Amino acid sequence: MGIKKKTIKDIEVKGKYILVRVDFNVPMEEGRVAEDMRLRAALPTIEYLIDLGAAVILCSHLGRPRGKYVPELSLHPVASHLEGLIGLGVGFAEDCIGPVAEKAAELLEPGRVLLLENTRFHPGEKKNDEEMARQLASLAEIFVNDAFGSAHRAHASTVGVAQHLPAVSGFLLEKEIEYLGRVVTNPEKPFVAILGGAKISDKINVIRNLLSRTDSLLIGGGMANTFLKAQGYSVAESLVEDEVIGTAQELIDEGGRRLSLPVDVVIADRFDAAAQSRVISKGSVPDGWRIMDVGPRTIDEFGKVIETASTVVWNGPMGVFEFAAFAVGTNEIARAVAESGAVSVVGGGDSAAAIKRSGLAEEITHISTGGRASLDMLAGVELPGVAALQDI
Repeated sequence: MGIKKKTIKDIEVKGKYILVRVDFNVPMEEGRVAEDMRLRAALPTIEYLIDLGAAVILCSHLGRPRGKYVPELSLHPVASHLEGLIGLGVGFAEDCIGPVAEKAAELLEPGRVLLLENTRFHPGEKKNDEEMARQLASLAEIFVNDAFGSAHRAHASTVGVAQHLPAVSGFLLEKEIEYLGRVVTNPEKPFVAILGGAKISDKINVIRNLLSRTDSLLIGGGMANTFLKAQGYSVAESLVEDEVIGTAQELIDEGGRRLSLPVDVVIADRFDAAAQSRVISKGSVPDGWRIMDVGPRTIDEFGKVIETASTVVWNGPMGVFEFAAFAVGTNEIARAVAESGAVSVVGGGDSAAAIKRSGLAEEITHISTGGRASLDMLAGVELPGVAALQDI
């Protein structure tokens, strides 16, 4: 059994004013949207509501303005970009609460879209301020949360507003809950988890939770260095979290044969795209060198495990994938996951970026739009933004 929450299909939306929390926290360059994956991910919900004649009021944060108006973090350019995606004019309110927002919402017609200004321009957003939540809620009749990337935050626009309006999920949040919930609560076996990225300190609970559920847990990326050092290997200049070496050893002991570490690595003489590099077996890294990627034998061994899987979850790259010379491990693991035939769920952030770069995104069952939110779900943590929604 997974997490069961009401969605927009469970309620009457025709002719209603609907407040939709979206995740439009997108990269911006020179006042334009530089990458619109999160906007596109929200389209099914937005277009469904438009087609049914709802008046759609969108709200989101962008960046970290720390409760103040920051012109560079205005959502106004996002409204313009969204117009091109939906083929419909998108109104813009220069505030998310107060008279400006109220007037804009009042003038909004059924079947039309309004985007409110950055919610984080108000300090009450991150404080989950009751008054801010009440004012946001006053703009609409129903609240739809479709912002999985912010579902781990108990903010006014994710949790507070749900105390004042009937609250359901949009299609994107529903999909995230379905796939991430399934791999945590009821994965088809064999279940293989792949974890990478720089650090283990923010994934300790994820590792513990997955160790109790997976058949195999494959660890690469910078976080593997801490495990290797815990086993007594010298890793020289490699990224290591010395403060959690003891924890790493505990996880090795707890995981036993289910936990696999790299058997060979690619090392470099400096942290640079053009650095000298070579492959060495797991062991002592020469002084002045650092681990930058998993090696070919590790790729082969991990690939054989992935090939047997019925369910795969992957979070975190296998190396410094931003540098082409050290992206081989990440790209090959991406290929193995895509070709496995398993139900495959890829966590947000760097993992999603790596899959997109590899050109294999279409072969993955589900690519999450949430970084921290997906990690929390994999750790078995209840997300406040999900908990606030109505149960089925």
